[in-house]
Amino acid sequence: MSAERDGSGELVPVVGTRAVVEREHLPELLRALEARGYTIIGPTVRDSAIVYDEIGSVDEMPIGYTDRQEAAEYRLGRRDDNAVFGYTVGPQSWKRQLHPPTVQLWSAKHDVADIHPGRETDTPDTHPRYAFVGVRSCELHAIAIQDRVFLGGAFQDPTYQRNREGLCVIAVNCGQAGGTCFCVSMGTGPRATGGFDLALTELCTPQRHYFTVEVGSPFGAELLAQVTHRAADEAALAAEQRVIEATAARMGRTMDTAGIHDLLMGNLDHPRWQQVADRCLTCGNCTQVCPTCFCTTVEDTTNLAGTLAERRRRWDSCFTTDFSHMVSGSVRASAKSRYRQWMTHKLATWIDQFDTSGCVGCGRCITWCPVGIDITEEVAAIRRSVAAGTSSGEA
Repeated sequence: MSAERDGSGELVPVVGTRAVVEREHLPELLRALEARGYTIIGPTVRDSAIVYDEIGSVDEMPIGYTDRQEAAEYRLGRRDDNAVFGYTVGPQSWKRQLHPPTVQLWSAKHDVADIHPGRETDTPDTHPRYAFVGVRSCELHAIAIQDRVFLGGAFQDPTYQRNREGLCVIAVNCGQAGGTCFCVSMGTGPRATGGFDLALTELCTPQRHYFTVEVGSPFGAELLAQVTHRAADEAALAAEQRVIEATAARMGRTMDTAGIHDLLMGNLDHPRWQQVADRCLTCGNCTQVCPTCFCTTVEDTTNLAGTLAERRRRWDSCFTTDFSHMVSGSVRASAKSRYRQWMTHKLATWIDQFDTSGCVGCGRCITWCPVGIDITEEVAAIRRSVAAGTSSGEA
């Protein structure tokens, strides 16, 4: 579908429009979002990593930066060009905004006269309306998965629902693959296929720096109308396709997902679980950086004077012994049982619960594991031993 003419005869973008925006006009997109009252969350450099934070201009984005990722390794570096999105994904995901690490559920203040209960949260009038800029395809799939978790059942999570409403998503198709990426294996990238208002593909050469744009929603069409652009020609679309195909061909990891549910659930006593547990620190890094993990706990606190009580929900992890603690003790007391729970839930029982895998192939859990445990290798090791008819668990 291409642009249509309005009543004055001007061409206006519609859903499906393909356009080209030159690099010098990219700031117009952020200004259009800002003019509509959005709080813009985008990539920026902080603490030697690319993180997602509030930004006010393109100049705050990681222009000319890239990253190198392998198991237990993340290094920020400089590119030989001025690409804006020339990196893969950092330690943070968009769940930090949609499913915040800490949420106050309830509070009560006590004075000499009375107790005053209340819920100190943002009201609809004061809560920011988010625009996410630079969302990768794997992350779009992660947001869709969390939509099913928090909004798809009989009960909806009010915090997630409030943060999700009115969300604007500016996606970016990946121009490079990281050493721990395996989105192709999971069918989640590198091209964004839905869930966005606009999807950009960056093409940066010594001769020219521009973006191809795909309109994914009526609101995206409104935004594009506020940005200087022209219709995409066949050459631009062909260049876009080459970039995405090259990225898909350079995945750092692969995972064979055929029959993975039955493979894992049929091998719960496989020796490989103990072998990986011997290395695992049960630190929970993998669950914190994962864009789909959603486990939380609730804690009550009071101040020293006894005048303020608060109840907060905060991120938790199935790698902690307290997470599965019951009256008789922790259900999963060993590192083996906790790692097995995480991996089988992510790749198997998540399918039973939500009709989808809980993994999008972003590779963060591999990069940010201190000892370099690789979920793709653990699956492959079990698969190899089963195929060989052995139970040694050896790779």
